[in-house]
Amino acid sequence: MKLIITLIGLLLAGCAQWPQESRLPSLPQQLEKPRPNYAAGSIWQASSNGLVEDFKARARGDIVTVVITEQASASKQATTGTSRTTAVSAGIPNFLGLETTAIKKYMDLSKLANADTSSKYDGSGSTTRKENLNATITARVIDVLANGNLLIEGRRNVKVNNEDQIIVLEGTVRPRDISADNMVNSAQIADARIVYSGKGIISDRQKPGWLMNIVDYVWPF
Repeated sequence: MKLIITLIGLLLAGCAQWPQESRLPSLPQQLEKPRPNYAAGSIWQASSNGLVEDFKARARGDIVTVVITEQASASKQATTGTSRTTAVSAGIPNFLGLETTAIKKYMDLSKLANADTSSKYDGSGSTTRKENLNATITARVIDVLANGNLLIEGRRNVKVNNEDQIIVLEGTVRPRDISADNMVNSAQIADARIVYSGKGIISDRQKPGWLMNIVDYVWPF
């Protein structure tokens, strides 16, 4: 009995959840600005900004603001209907004169077989899905491809009342799609990966418990 009580206590302790602060993966360190080199005798450096050059992101370590406006909707409807009716009737009214003998007391040769069948099926189904996501996040250029496109990555974690709201953005942007105020729309990001998730009590309450998950998994009906 003591062993059973001890095992139950260990199980309950293992199921207990302790509040922990959710942290995003550590970002790479900011790129160090190259030191000027005046060995060539010129005050102009390759890293210098031109007098008429804008402030759009173009190099590793630059930041760009992404306006996320994702809207997706889909609708599908299907209807199926089938029907079949079959009737079979067979008989031999006259067969070698047996219809006049004593066999007619036990068998009616004119009604040897009579069968009918009918089947009907009606099916219908529909599905509708609609999603909207509006947010603004600032991402960092992590690499510049050979064709000039920029690989960007951004993370944001907002914590309110022990509830974490996490946004992760990854993708590829063309420099020409970045506006003069250094902003780009999420619809212009290729290979975009946008993740919006949450951690906390509210998010946990939106999921069934572990015992219900096990029951749903093993339940055969």
